[in-house]
Formats: sequence, structure tokens, C-alpha cells
Amino acid sequence: MARIVHGRDFDDAREHCEALAREHGYRYIHSGNEPHLIAGVGTATLELLETQPEVDVVIVPVGGGSGAAGACIAGKSIRPELEVIGVQSSAAPAAYRSWQARQLLEDRMETRAEGLATRVAFELPQRILWEHLDDFVLVDEDELGRAVLLMIEGTRNLVEPAGAAPLAAALRLRDRLAGKKVALILSGGNISPDQLREVLA
Repeated sequence: MARIVHGRDFDDAREHCEALAREHGYRYIHSGNEPHLIAGVGTATLELLETQPEVDVVIVPVGGGSGAAGACIAGKSIRPELEVIGVQSSAAPAAYRSWQARQLLEDRMETRAEGLATRVAFELPQRILWEHLDDFVLVDEDELGRAVLLMIEGTRNLVEPAGAAPLAAALRLRDRLAGKKVALILSGGNISPDQLREVLA
């Protein structure tokens, strides 16, 4: 099958994909409103707690919200007192604003962090987050860039800005998190050489 490039951003491409699925009868797997996807990404938190059962806080990057929703369901089913915190770029705050307002909202999308680059909130993850997410933090683009560099320098892990977002949030919340065992879900190592050069500049 040929690769199709469409639209100015992720949400344009997603909406076009949905239209093609309706037109041709394809099975469309939504990037957020898909229970199997949420269950699948929840296994990261499950495996984390199997190996580190004493974790107090899990910080998860949020684009559409499936990762954070999965962390809430899996994490709190094993450890109800587990605190789950979501983090999103202030340059693409649709999920954050929707979580605060308890309604689905659309917002601007100006982040370089591809994994956080959504203009709209997704219903299924948001319903889970409204009920189970303990806190939600916005970080700016400079904080994301610094977190990428800190990950390289401190852990030798190369992550994209979305994957470094939990570290940026942990640094912002350092006083509140002091004395707690904190786990960061570093999802995504898809940083391009150009993106890395931009961070290093």
C-alpha cells in the first residue's frame, strides 16, 4: 500500500485516515479512543510496578492521553495509592485544558514534541483521566529541550522531546516530589538529527 501524507499536523492526518477507513471499510485504530491500545500501553506501568513495587509516583507524557489512561488503570489496579501525573507541552495544551474543564476542547498545536502534538482531546482517554489522573502539568518548549539534554548527559538515553517531558515535569515539581520514589515513562526515541541539533543549539 502506498504511503499517504496529508494535512498540516497529526490531527489533520488522523481525520483523513478516519475518512479513508469509512470510505473503504478499513478497520481504523484510533490513536486514543481505542480500548485495546490503552490496555496495551498500560502494560508499561504494570511491568514497572512488577519490578519496582515501591514506586510512589508515575509521570507520563500526554498527547492523546492513551499512555496516561493506561498508567492510571494498570497502576491504580495494582497500587490504589499510586499517584499518576500527566505532562503536556504548553504549546499544545488541548488535553490539559480538557482535563481541567472536564470537557473535550480543541486548542493550538505549536509544539516541536511530536508525541505531544495534538490539537484536540480524545474522549475515551479523557474520561479515564477525569476519574483517575491525580495531576496534570504543562511544561514549555525550553524545558523539554533541557530535559532531552539532561537525559543524554545523565542517563545516556536518547529520547525525543515528548519522551523527555516526564523529566521536565519532575524538575518543575521537584519540591512536591521530594522524598518520593518517582518513575518517568520515557516513551519515544524517535528524535531526528535535525531535532537533536536544534536542542543542542
